[in-house]
Amino acid sequence: MYSVEEIKELLKAFDDSKATKLELISESGEVLTIAQKYGKAPVCETAPVFAAEQAAAEKLPAVPTPFIHEAEKQENEGTPIASPMVGVFYAAPSPDQEPYVTVGSKVNKGDVLCLVEAMKLMNEVTAEQSGEITAVCVDNGQVVEYGQTLFMIK
Repeated sequence: MYSVEEIKELLKAFDDSKATKLELISESGEVLTIAQKYGKAPVCETAPVFAAEQAAAEKLPAVPTPFIHEAEKQENEGTPIASPMVGVFYAAPSPDQEPYVTVGSKVNKGDVLCLVEAMKLMNEVTAEQSGEITAVCVDNGQVVEYGQTLFMIK
């Protein structure tokens, strides 16, 4: 996970800061949590990462990529529907159910298109206009950024 020297460096930097909690996730999925209260020494503990969090972390791109290329905009005619927040994109209400929409789906203004999980809350993303979904621009379980194009609608 982390070497003793790395942990010592983290503890020193953490102690010098005004932060009260630091959480690191290793490539193997172990979590290192460091927390302190004013006037007390830091407390360290490790815990396993939940499967959903690990799967989301594994899907992060190694290099940031533009949200949607100009060629894709021309290829996928329509108006982009952007993510209203940073979170995890879910195409369906639960893993065993069908996606809310797919390419070719007809939607009305206000229809639910997907869910974006942020801070353990599921937020519905709804259609701002009626039309047909011409592209789904992200994968189920993918971490999305604020303003990232999720769908194209025509």
